[in-house]
Amino acid sequence: MPCPPSDDPLRSALFTDLYELTMAQAYAARDMHATAVFELFFRVMPESRNYMIAAGLDDVLDYLATFHFTESDLAYLREHTELAPWFLDRLGHLRFEGDVYAVPEGTPVFANEPIVQVVAPIIEAQLVETFVLNQIHFQTIAATKASRVVLAAAGRNVVDFGSRRAHGADAALKVARCSYLVGAVGTSNVLAGKRYEIPIFGTMAHSYIQAHDDELNAFEEFAEQFPGTTLLVDTYDTLEGVRKVIRLHERLGTRFHIRAVRLDSGNLEQLAKQTRQLLDEAGLHEVRIFASSGLDEYKVAALVKAGAPIDGFGVGTKMAVSPDATDLDMAYKLVEYDGRPRMKTSGRKAIYPGRKQVFRRYENTEMVGDTIGRFDETLPGRPLLEPVMIQGKRLPEAARPLPQIRRYATEQLEQLPPRLRQLARAEPPYDVCISDALQRERDMLDAQLHGRTHP
Repeated sequence: MPCPPSDDPLRSALFTDLYELTMAQAYAARDMHATAVFELFFRVMPESRNYMIAAGLDDVLDYLATFHFTESDLAYLREHTELAPWFLDRLGHLRFEGDVYAVPEGTPVFANEPIVQVVAPIIEAQLVETFVLNQIHFQTIAATKASRVVLAAAGRNVVDFGSRRAHGADAALKVARCSYLVGAVGTSNVLAGKRYEIPIFGTMAHSYIQAHDDELNAFEEFAEQFPGTTLLVDTYDTLEGVRKVIRLHERLGTRFHIRAVRLDSGNLEQLAKQTRQLLDEAGLHEVRIFASSGLDEYKVAALVKAGAPIDGFGVGTKMAVSPDATDLDMAYKLVEYDGRPRMKTSGRKAIYPGRKQVFRRYENTEMVGDTIGRFDETLPGRPLLEPVMIQGKRLPEAARPLPQIRRYATEQLEQLPPRLRQLARAEPPYDVCISDALQRERDMLDAQLHGRTHP
């Protein structure tokens, strides 16, 4: 039975972990309603990455702006949890009325830097943790992977082909959005095109060729239906398929309107060079070559380096699932409550206390380093965290249209030091340091928590 609209995970307040609800009741029982500051960040840069691209904020703000528990939600909680009736009654009136500060989507970010900062009564801030983490985590991974593909393509077109093997429908849509955000020209996913106003692209499948008795006739019939199309030439024999495209040109003359041929198997470098030679010898210089088949940034970069005459790449599975960096050690942690800094000190998961700001320094428009400082500090550089929601209302200036975010992301990638734009691990890595004031605050609070006297 399909879920009712209220159970849409991008809208439902029930998209949370049970312990968020039990903690919220425990807070309420103690009348703990003071303002909390939670910060979202990741602890460690994946080995295969030199930067991450922040993404997912748009969905987070939409969710927070409409956050509420429906009657259906409350009925479910009454039946399936041990939450107290008085607390469920309070949930029925709960709305998110806090503030949000965030790094703009499309910004390169690094380990331990706050990406999103939620400043709200502690119950509100606690209950939205799961959704905020879910969206920022996945979309940051997706945008970063796609940005690497786009950089590897060195100005050639990149199209998202990943919907079929993405990890669910929502993931497929977000991959399409994130890839366009960082510079891909569009997607094959029609729903993503409609939802995000992204250009949509498509060629044909091998099944269309296979369903015909003759490959050349299949090309001709498809071309008649869709002038300017791209023909898939590798169903049986790639170069013979290219020769049939040339024969189609001879047959149709001025009625020949084929934009490109698509290579989807074999040695793409060799086949692209042979294909270009055949097309050029036939005078079809304007027919472009589009390639797909298990591509990722490494294969794209190798093809570009080898001089393969490929004009565009369709990148699917590897961009959709990011197999070389599938997850981030991302966390959403309390750093301040009731005006006092808070911190965690255990193991490798220690955090710096208090509300923070990230200051990015530049030399000749190139990023040279970041300083993580206290929120009330004034340090050299551009503050990255900006107000995007105040008292539960999204700020108009935070509602950036996707084309504007895309232009911003392109500018940001251009401002990365060249070593960070390479696919290999950069040495030295990007410089991120802690301000003296923040370090002193951490040392003092650590001493207090462990019963030591700090000098």
